[in-house]
Amino acid sequence: MAGPSDSDGPSLEANLNQRFIETARQVNLYLNHFPKHEKYALAQQIRNALYDVYALIVEAQKRYHKKTTLTNLDIRHEQLRMFVNLAHSLGYFQFRDGQPSAESPEARAIHRHLVLSRMIDELGRMIGGWLRLESGGKEQ
Repeated sequence: MAGPSDSDGPSLEANLNQRFIETARQVNLYLNHFPKHEKYALAQQIRNALYDVYALIVEAQKRYHKKTTLTNLDIRHEQLRMFVNLAHSLGYFQFRDGQPSAESPEARAIHRHLVLSRMIDELGRMIGGWLRLESGGKEQ
């Protein structure tokens, strides 16, 4: 399934799937609180990037030659990270139910951004490890 190190491959892939689902739940929870005017703009871009990452994970799991797909996965993952950072910079994590939060909006925004950043970073580390595994440990 995974190539050179079959004992690491399936567990890495299963763990990546599990982490992705946890991340997707959290991202969607926070996106539901974005301002109404962003429902079909940045929130949708983040969702699309998130779902593209999942599609590329599945594609990489099924392909025999994985390097190009894993590189595309790495790129789309970085785009997801940048969209989340943009949302934080624009102050969209301060909202609750589409309205500016009344109680400590800055603390809410920082907490939400930190939670998502950690989860997305963990996905990135797993993707990077998979990429290194498939390239035989050579530096990219």
